[in-house]
Amino acid sequence: MAEIRKLNSAGTDFRGQLQALLSWESVSDKAVNETVNAIIHDIRTRGDDALIEFTARFDRWQPADAAALSIPLVRLEQAWNAIPDSQRDALRHASERVRAYAEHQKLESWSYTEADGTLLGQQVTPLDRVGLYVPGGKAAYPSSVIMNAVPAKVAGVGELIMVVPTPGGELNELVLAAAHVSGVDRVFAVGGAQAVAALAYGTGSIPAVDKIVGPGNIYVATAKRRVFGQVGIDMLAGPSEILVICDGRTNPDWIAMDLFSQAEHDEDAQSILLCPDAGFLEQVEAAIDRLLPTMERREIIATALGARGALVLCRDLDEAAELANFIAPEHLELSLDEPQEYAKKIRHAGAIFMGRHTSEPLGDYCAGPNHVLPTSRTARFSSPLGVYDFQKRTSLILASVEGSRTLGRTASILARGEGLTAHARSAEYRLTPE
Repeated sequence: MAEIRKLNSAGTDFRGQLQALLSWESVSDKAVNETVNAIIHDIRTRGDDALIEFTARFDRWQPADAAALSIPLVRLEQAWNAIPDSQRDALRHASERVRAYAEHQKLESWSYTEADGTLLGQQVTPLDRVGLYVPGGKAAYPSSVIMNAVPAKVAGVGELIMVVPTPGGELNELVLAAAHVSGVDRVFAVGGAQAVAALAYGTGSIPAVDKIVGPGNIYVATAKRRVFGQVGIDMLAGPSEILVICDGRTNPDWIAMDLFSQAEHDEDAQSILLCPDAGFLEQVEAAIDRLLPTMERREIIATALGARGALVLCRDLDEAAELANFIAPEHLELSLDEPQEYAKKIRHAGAIFMGRHTSEPLGDYCAGPNHVLPTSRTARFSSPLGVYDFQKRTSLILASVEGSRTLGRTASILARGEGLTAHARSAEYRLTPE
């Protein structure tokens, strides 16, 4: 049985309790930081030799040489052909929907010309090379391959390099098949902080990339934080979250399972229900107790619900929207009437799932929008992964003769006000005809 806490928004210390529930310390401890720093230093100084040693130590298999770390593209095609038809159809369906959605996100170059002939604009170009980290070990995530790779390919990234740990030297066929259908260009059987370092700085076998995306454990996340600046990164993700707002008229079993869907990720995941109907909250709690024993990952779910889950009684649905904007959840389900109208009240959420029939897992796998979403309240200022994360924007300025004089006078005055004489004179030179 899961001991999930019950909160009441009318309680005297409700805000304090909610703040404590939401708090999540994602900073790595000293030991993790020291380990990651040592790995990065070793990769930078010894390259492939260090990569081979770390693979033998952490993934428990001994590559014969650096070339053995490379997985040929024909191996991805073999995996694609070997998996069951049902899995192949599901991967194809999911990738097609993600690709169709991503096509709508593409940024286009633009410009406009002013009356005096000065042209201003923005040139959009894709990144040259991107590294995609795919988790291995306890679980395999072909959906992560699709969600990270497809937008990059739609953006026009020149080369997409995937790294994936292979514990015991075993490859996951579904992950390789997902890489095949997503158009990954190169794959290496490496993982952990060492893979992040290899992508950031390059080794003899793995070329340096411009940006690293994809989820990983605490060592991977710490390494991404450490190499940021040398390369771009997507985000530093915390545990998975779901917030459900329900009016009390959805099947309570559905809501209980929706809460389970994120709680089963790991013990630190967060599942919260907001509802103004106290009787319905009791029904959901009863459904949790009844359904939990049927779940394969019931121990993880019970721990997550007990540690960071909550059933919250709120005054009304307006207050629920206010609380949702404070929580800024990764996933927000609106299980109520007229969800599209209600969604207009939401300012902060990674993704909004509208209506009683829109379960969060649809977004995880195949609806189309990306499942890489901001966590730990960062939806207040950040967005889901998208095509735009694999594109750069460059400003364009072309001053006409007349525009150079008009703008030059203003630039000269401001530059001299800042004491930057060379700036001023550079502009002033163009104030009169040659």
